Amino acid sequence: MKNILLTALVTSGLLIFGSCQKQLDYTPTGALSSEDLTSPAAIEGLVTSAYAAIGNGDMIGPIYSKWVYGSVRSDDSYKGGGGTGDVGEIDAIEHYNLVTPTMDAYVFRTWKNLFKSIGRANVAIRAVNSLSEADFPQKKVRLGELKFLRAHSYFTMKLLYKNIPIFDETASDEDILKVSNVLDNDESWNKIAADFQFAIDNLPPSQAELGRANKLTAQAYLAKLRLFQAYKQDNLNKVISIDQARLQEVVTLTEAVISSKKYSLSGDIADNFLPETENGPESIFAIQFTINDGTTAGRLNYEDGLNYPHGAPQYGCCGFHASSQNLVNAFTTDANGLPNFTTFNNSIANLATATVDVRLDHTVGIDGHVYKYDNTKLFSNSWVRDAGVYGNFHTMRNQQLASSSSYFKNGPFMGSAKNYDILRYDDVLLMQAEAYIELGQQDKALPLINQIRTRAAASTNRLKKLDGTFASNYNIKPYPATGWTQAYARMALQWERRLEFATEGERFFDLVRWGIAEQTLNAYIATEKSRRPFLATAVFTAGRDEYLPIPQSEITFTNGLYKQNPGY
Repeated sequence: MKNILLTALVTSGLLIFGSCQKQLDYTPTGALSSEDLTSPAAIEGLVTSAYAAIGNGDMIGPIYSKWVYGSVRSDDSYKGGGGTGDVGEIDAIEHYNLVTPTMDAYVFRTWKNLFKSIGRANVAIRAVNSLSEADFPQKKVRLGELKFLRAHSYFTMKLLYKNIPIFDETASDEDILKVSNVLDNDESWNKIAADFQFAIDNLPPSQAELGRANKLTAQAYLAKLRLFQAYKQDNLNKVISIDQARLQEVVTLTEAVISSKKYSLSGDIADNFLPETENGPESIFAIQFTINDGTTAGRLNYEDGLNYPHGAPQYGCCGFHASSQNLVNAFTTDANGLPNFTTFNNSIANLATATVDVRLDHTVGIDGHVYKYDNTKLFSNSWVRDAGVYGNFHTMRNQQLASSSSYFKNGPFMGSAKNYDILRYDDVLLMQAEAYIELGQQDKALPLINQIRTRAAASTNRLKKLDGTFASNYNIKPYPATGWTQAYARMALQWERRLEFATEGERFFDLVRWGIAEQTLNAYIATEKSRRPFLATAVFTAGRDEYLPIPQSEITFTNGLYKQNPGY
């Protein structure tokens, strides 16, 4: 399904590189080192291997699908599955109880998988640097791609753990063991930003092969980094100020992407979640997955493999990632087609009579509604695994139908070759809108946000039942200019980000960036636990729960060089 050097991907699977500090001094039997790969063709394989690494997470060590860390840990979703003990580590994450022995193993696995990707990028950078531009004309471009990939992995680590060790390709094994994770917050952001800036300076505006990073990709990603950096945190993760200069950088970087006209919103939001329309105009950077590529099972996304409907005969497992009642309520709209900002969660929405945002039916599996755009098999409550604990709603966006050409069942688990978008154009529009609002220029944000709402309202073609009717009552309108104050615009922006990226794992990190995680999540728990009693003991502790703990195994291995995050 993809044309990004599939032969090299298969070849790169044979290459084993250091994945974290514990492995840097070990060379497995039969493994190749960068010194064995000095030809341009072999080095191209190393570059492709680095691309492959950013998609090499797994169900209990996820690195790209943030449904556990960003969705279940927020007010968007419950863990789901077969009760609270089924993959109990995720239940602990949902309850902000992150200090159990098994949790350390879960958190460490993500840490390790991210350092594997960083290790592959560093090995490839060293190999590329061993050749001259005369011998390897693509040298600067490939270095730009590799530093982009390294920055992507460090950015993910920064969101998850905040205090991380950062080293580049020049560090020896001995050097790495001396790199502390204690670093000024701005300094660590800037170290990662330097890689994105190198990519901007050395990559072309477009590339012939799908999946490769380009200049605009790097500008969009640097904008995202600067947006997070703009919200200054103290040592206990409290937002204490917003850096106006960083916000202006966000505006400049996103404007470069927007004005290029290379990207645009798809006509239907569904296009972002189907393999038939992947790599479309909205996709700025995506992990490329494959099927029917000559390998036994393809190269698939298994990080979302637990999240298919359990009772549906075409799936059979495992019913995780159940949408919350709070999220479903958030999609309701008033008579003017606008969100019910202050009253949305006063009661359980009656979806038979309430008016809703169209994006509800692109996000949540609901009894009697079209599921994943197949109107011959409407979603049924019988597909839900444990309704007594988690209710009857299910996830949908990153799942694929069993009839899809991208779908593969491997034993009891499911995988998909649908690309995984890391950055989309809708995100770029909303990043720029957020920067304008915090700069006090909210009038410039209004048309950007309304582009998103207008597209959402038009995304109904795939939601009709066989009789031509809709299961929901849609009413979504643009925001009016009247009353568009900074405070109202901020509330609208935050709401829009939630609905636009619902269940995609962005929500928790947005809440932390805005400095409202504690108040939002404890208010959510206070109401939701009366609907879902399993949440009775959940509590979010400010100054601790904004970030995961540094794995204790890493602190022990470095003889205490790594310092634990506050509160753990």
